[in-house]
Amino acid sequence: MPQVKQRVELVRHTADGEALMALAAKLCYAGGDLASLQERIQKNDQRAYIRKLLQMGHESVMEHISFTFLVEGVSRSLLAQITRHRIASFSVQSQRYVGYEKGFGYIVPPAVEALGKQAVDEYAAQMDQMLTWYQDWQRKLGTNEDARFVLPNACETRILMTMNVRELKHFFALRMCRRAQWEIRELAETIFGLCYEQTPELFADAGPGCLRGACPEGEKSCRQMHAVRLEREEFIAAHEQSNL
Repeated sequence: MPQVKQRVELVRHTADGEALMALAAKLCYAGGDLASLQERIQKNDQRAYIRKLLQMGHESVMEHISFTFLVEGVSRSLLAQITRHRIASFSVQSQRYVGYEKGFGYIVPPAVEALGKQAVDEYAAQMDQMLTWYQDWQRKLGTNEDARFVLPNACETRILMTMNVRELKHFFALRMCRRAQWEIRELAETIFGLCYEQTPELFADAGPGCLRGACPEGEKSCRQMHAVRLEREEFIAAHEQSNL
């Protein structure tokens, strides 16, 4: 059975999201008809206005902009974590209808890999054993439905996920923190990069709380705030350089 690695693809996002956000905000504060309002937004650069809205904390208008991602090479353990973000839509590959007659992909934690080849081989042998148990129960029960109970959290799953910008920023605040579990942190960092590439104004301050002020973790802080901020500065500089 294959060891698999995480892969993320941005498959859809709201076109002209910043203009749509500006329209939603101006609708709240401006008079006049919608046609003239839309015309003014199309004619003028909205970046300064977007920055003002973010500084004001007017976050509801971000909910009109959504991003959809295809995620694969992630574990059922990650699935249990990410579905706690309830203001999102998820479509997940079913273990009830999709069987593993030819084996399943699995995720190897970095901590196991760090122990060396012998540990990785032992881990792979355990995955093979669980596949044997699973296929044995498939034959006995004639169904995937209950055979799947012996499958490990390491088993690969695939997810189609849609979040609006407001929820994405909440997701990044929690899951890009250095105290977040390694797999979902890796996912959050990848998704952040894809979002920033599309609309940097909306995500300039997105990420763990220590980017915007004191660490919200208190006594549980990783105490690496300066390193986190330096990484963000380097990320933005690299992005700007690549777009010259």
